[in-house]
Amino acid sequence: MFTRRGFLKSAVVAGAGLTLAGHEIRPAQAQAPLLERNKAVALRFKKAQGTPEEEAAMKEVLAPGYKRLRGGLHHLAANAQGQGFPGTGSFLRGAFPDRVDVIEEVIAEGDQVGMLFRFTGTHRGNLFGIPPTGKKVDVHEIAILRIADGKMVEGWFMADEAALLKQLGARMPERSDGKLVVPPVTHTGEDPDAVVKRLEAAPQATLEDRQRLIVARSKGAAPPKELRARGYRQLRNGFPHLREYGVARGAPDATVTLAFPDRRDRIDGFIAEKSSVWMRFKVAGTQTVSLYSIPPTGKVVEVAEIGTARFVDGKWAESWYFGDELGMILQLGLSPNILIG
Repeated sequence: MFTRRGFLKSAVVAGAGLTLAGHEIRPAQAQAPLLERNKAVALRFKKAQGTPEEEAAMKEVLAPGYKRLRGGLHHLAANAQGQGFPGTGSFLRGAFPDRVDVIEEVIAEGDQVGMLFRFTGTHRGNLFGIPPTGKKVDVHEIAILRIADGKMVEGWFMADEAALLKQLGARMPERSDGKLVVPPVTHTGEDPDAVVKRLEAAPQATLEDRQRLIVARSKGAAPPKELRARGYRQLRNGFPHLREYGVARGAPDATVTLAFPDRRDRIDGFIAEKSSVWMRFKVAGTQTVSLYSIPPTGKVVEVAEIGTARFVDGKWAESWYFGDELGMILQLGLSPNILIG
C-alpha cells in the first residue's frame, strides 16, 4: 500500500549516484528508460478505458493483485453503499457514456507515476443515486500509481467531487439510515520537520533533490522567508469551492489556515521529475475559528491534498493545489449540499 515509508523512499535515495566503469551516472539518467516505461503503462491504463480494447489492456497493465486504494469519487461511492442504487458501469461509463479524460500532466519517479487529468462527459445514467441530469461535466482528477515490473500494483485516485455536484446541480442522495459516511481521521503521514531533516541529511546530488527539499520546507514549522521566486504564482487554491462559498457570504479571508489555528499538515510523499515536484499531504487540524463563514465546529479534520510545484531555473515559480473538499465538509459534520445551494 502507499505507506509513508514506501512513498518517501524515493525522496531519500534519489540523490544517490550510481557508479559504472568509473563514471557517476545520475539517477535521472540511469532511470529514464524505466520512468518512460512506467508512464507508458499508466497512459495505456487510462487511454484504453472506454475503447474496444479495454478488457485486453486491463489484463496487460494491471497486476493480478492490483489494489485500488481509493476511487476518484470516493465519498459519493461510500455514501451510496448498501442503498440499492444502479451500478455506474465500467469506469463510470454507465453514468457518463461519452466520458473522455483529458490528460494534463504525467510525472514519474522510482516506481511512482502521478497523472493529472480532467474527467469530462455527459450525465446520462444513474450516478450513485443521482438520476441523469443531461448536464456536461469537466472536473479534475488526480492519480498516484505504483508500478512494478511493468504492471500497475496500486492505484490511488481523487476527483473534484464538490465540482461534480456543483456542475450537475445535484445534491448527494440521502441514505435510508439518515447517516453520512465520514472519512476517518487516521493520524498517519509524517511530520514535515522530520521529512525536512531526513532530506537535508541525504545528498543533494540532483536538481530534483534540491527542489524536493524546497517544497518540503514549505510545510515546516519555520519555512524560509524567500522560499518562492519573485513573481511566484499560485494557480489554484486547494479548496476553491469553499472559498467561493466564503466570497458569496463576505468572508473571503476566513481561510483554511486561519480556521484551523493548530493546523499541522502531515506529508505522505513526493514525486519529483525535472522541473516538477508533486507533494501528497494531509491537511490536519481542529476548526476553532470561522471557515469561510462556517461557524467553528470544534471538529478535527484530516483530508488529502496534493500540491504540484513548477520550478524555473531552480526557483519555485508556480503552484497548483487540489484538496479533498467534500471530505473536509463531511468531517466537519456538515451537509455536502451546502456548496450546491
